[in-house]
Amino acid sequence: MRGMKAALAATALASLWAGPAFATETINLTIASSHPTTIHWVGVMDRVFKPEVNRFLEERGSDYRVEWTEAYGGSLYKYRETLSAVAENLTDIGWIGTLWESSSLPLQNVTYFAPFATDNLGIVLEVVDSIQEEFPEISKTWEENNVVFLGGAGTDSYHLLTNFPVNSVEDLNGHKISAPGVSATWLEGTGAIPVDGGLTTYYTDIQTGVSEGTLSFATGILPTKVHEVAPYITKVNIGAMYLGAIGMNKDRFDSLPNEVQVAIRVAGELYRDALAKEIAEGSDAAMAQMEKEGAKISTLPEAERKKWVDGLPDIAAKWVETNEAAGLPARLVMKEYMARLKAAGQEPTRDWSAGL
Repeated sequence: MRGMKAALAATALASLWAGPAFATETINLTIASSHPTTIHWVGVMDRVFKPEVNRFLEERGSDYRVEWTEAYGGSLYKYRETLSAVAENLTDIGWIGTLWESSSLPLQNVTYFAPFATDNLGIVLEVVDSIQEEFPEISKTWEENNVVFLGGAGTDSYHLLTNFPVNSVEDLNGHKISAPGVSATWLEGTGAIPVDGGLTTYYTDIQTGVSEGTLSFATGILPTKVHEVAPYITKVNIGAMYLGAIGMNKDRFDSLPNEVQVAIRVAGELYRDALAKEIAEGSDAAMAQMEKEGAKISTLPEAERKKWVDGLPDIAAKWVETNEAAGLPARLVMKEYMARLKAAGQEPTRDWSAGL
């Protein structure tokens, strides 16, 4: 799929730039995020996406170049404003957390309603992006929010981080656990009390007693130092998740020359693949570093993990029912997601498409 898309992109670029050269022109674009560059999905924006746009333009003889203004780390907007910031052109290009946009971008949250499916982020990103690309009724949800989708982003597998030891599912009963948005549904049946929040709030929330731990992933926890206040890391392998994407304001995108549009789209796909590779390499390293810094790492016994999975209500069916009632093809998305994971050689602990 990537080879075919790359070939099409190259053909498009060649045809666009076959004519006479234009006068050199600088295009000013702002690229922003609610999180700092120490978080992988933002760091790769800066280190891969941004330079790849100009590299593509230069290599293909374009006279256009992009002059970037960076606004990372929440300097323009906070984590709950990622979609509106791009839609309203507060920034031209931004990282959008679909996890916090369940009302505006519900279909993009499919992985959060199919937990314990796979730890392979690369496959998760390719599968979800392929569904968006192949079904216009899904991709149009971005355009309806005045955003051009550029490339998916995600996380390594979720685990438990707490300020108390966890050896069984029962150990969670009555404890307050930070679990933002739809990830709170993973706690159903455990007796834990979900508390809203995000990577930028976990440390303070746990430190001040708002919560007693969180469900999160190693590459996000290490740079935010949450393991300092929640030193008990229990590996649960809830799975890699499709967390969000890079998007661009549609009006601004449409105003750009075609050759720049193509370069931005190609850079978006390169961003996705580079992010998956970096996170795969960084997850184990992050765990090792947190252990070195005093974290106590254990693995939830398989029997307890199965108890957790089997004890979950059919959250996929509820998600499908809710979104189908709103006229959205959620059943199609869930079935395609599970089928494509299996076709890619993954073995979900629970088949969330069963019975749909």
